[in-house]
Amino acid sequence: HHLTTRLTAVAADEAVIFTSFHQSPLPLALLLRLAGVPRISAISDDYPGSLLDIRHHVPTGTPEPERALSLAAAAGFGLPPGDQPTLRVRTDGLPPPPAGLGPAGYVVVHPGSAVQSRACPPELATRIVRVLAAAGHRVVVTGGPDETALTAGVAGDAGLDLGGRTGLAELAAVLAGAGALVVGNTGPAHLAAALGVPVVSLFAPTVPYGQWGPYRVPTVRLGDATAACRDTRATRCPEPGHPCLATVEPGRVLDAVRLLGVSADTPPSGTVTARGPQAPAVVTGGGSAR
Repeated sequence: HHLTTRLTAVAADEAVIFTSFHQSPLPLALLLRLAGVPRISAISDDYPGSLLDIRHHVPTGTPEPERALSLAAAAGFGLPPGDQPTLRVRTDGLPPPPAGLGPAGYVVVHPGSAVQSRACPPELATRIVRVLAAAGHRVVVTGGPDETALTAGVAGDAGLDLGGRTGLAELAAVLAGAGALVVGNTGPAHLAAALGVPVVSLFAPTVPYGQWGPYRVPTVRLGDATAACRDTRATRCPEPGHPCLATVEPGRVLDAVRLLGVSADTPPSGTVTARGPQAPAVVTGGGSAR
């Protein structure tokens, strides 16, 4: 009732309901109708009756940004000529990066996620940081205020630990100077894409990569795309040991960073075991691979 009252007070002439591919717009459409909104548009697989004025359809597997933009266009709000269908961050409005970050070109490793099934296993993230550092890369480890123990353990003495030291704007400032980001399927991957920063995507296949992978930025995807969690939207890994990501070799991540064009700052220290049996491929775009 409270939401309907607030929507009525807005007195909107039109509503466009944006959902992800597995969500229904109809509960919100009902509330909007009760609030008197005269024109409502949404993507709906279910028959909407009179709840929607525009029932838009998109092909299965469409990247989420394209899905949303196509709905906006169907409602009459297409992009103006020459506009690019990608999110962009105004770097001139970002705060200064944290002290000690150094010049641009470092590799950021973001091990955490709000959902366990999509996070990089801490043991793997720790090994990745050490392999990258041994190969001469400057490594920066980022995480939220509730992940400081995680980032401290992952960074160790091989990386700069920025866990808990960056809000959204500060994280954007850190990523803006990165040569690449190593990350699971979580928000910083999309923030990096908005900044044009290449991504090494440790992508658990709980949702389709073609719909949820980093959009329109050079990306190397690593991980088992055929794991048992594929397309389940599971929030916790259904298999012991998180096999879809735990089987990724840190050397493959190093290969991917090199493939994305990131050069080491210093000569390698000791012996660096890098190469997997096959070089990873760079994919640019929303992608269709699952």
